[in-house]
Amino acid sequence: MTVGDKGAARKPLKELLESGAGAEALREKARGLKAVRLSARSLSDLELLAIGGYSPLDGFMTRADYLGVVNEMHMADGEAWSMPITLAVSNDEAASIKDGEEVVLADESGHSMAVLEVREKFPYDKGLEARQVSRTEDEAHPGVAALYAQGDILLGGPVHAFEVPAHGDFGDYRLTPAQTRAEFDRRGWKTVVGFQTRNPVHRAHEYIQKCALEIVDGLLLHPLVGETKGDDIPADIRMRCYEVLLENYFPAGRVLLSVNPAAMRYAGPREAIFHALVRRNFGC
Repeated sequence: MTVGDKGAARKPLKELLESGAGAEALREKARGLKAVRLSARSLSDLELLAIGGYSPLDGFMTRADYLGVVNEMHMADGEAWSMPITLAVSNDEAASIKDGEEVVLADESGHSMAVLEVREKFPYDKGLEARQVSRTEDEAHPGVAALYAQGDILLGGPVHAFEVPAHGDFGDYRLTPAQTRAEFDRRGWKTVVGFQTRNPVHRAHEYIQKCALEIVDGLLLHPLVGETKGDDIPADIRMRCYEVLLENYFPAGRVLLSVNPAAMRYAGPREAIFHALVRRNFGC
């Protein structure tokens, strides 16, 4: 869970998604740029960067921020952050991209969504990241397996998004951080507890949520619907379970259901801190 201090000032959101004329100018620029196609996980990261879910990040991490997060759980400027948010490419892809060049970020089908200013491209130690972040180098660990499968070079720099991924599911529940904050304000909630789940809520979850509701104004039930393990319960089944809970078990008007588009890293305590930082951006 993530609980905000009563009366604590919200940190400003850093939203990287342009609209109107700004978006059109970026879209036009993108037509002449080299494209980097993103994995499902990187696409989730791009979406959260665009909507402000990863505030204060302004893009994919450069070397100093990456090493600071991996080794110390702080970025180069001292800001607390526990999970590396990086864009990995193959050696061949990296060889065709220069430092300072702009590239367009696209989904796996080639649909363009953002422009990345490549401030740095740099190699990294996958074993070190696995040991520090996941506390294991065992490839049976899903987070480690994903890390080892990705490219050997990282591209870091600011992102300028003109579109976010289109989703055909959970449309009513895909609220941005600005939207959840506005809804909390509309409901008069000053203190909000956020609950992370990638599985249906079970009785122990329900108990701690209801205990939390005794001391805070509202609950953000915030299931993660990005990439998860193949044997996890599918998101559509989980979402129906949450809807039934809201209809039958929780106090009316005390709970908001919204999805988190992030991919699951399975990184234990590091990921718990990461989820707390993200949900603080959503208004918890």
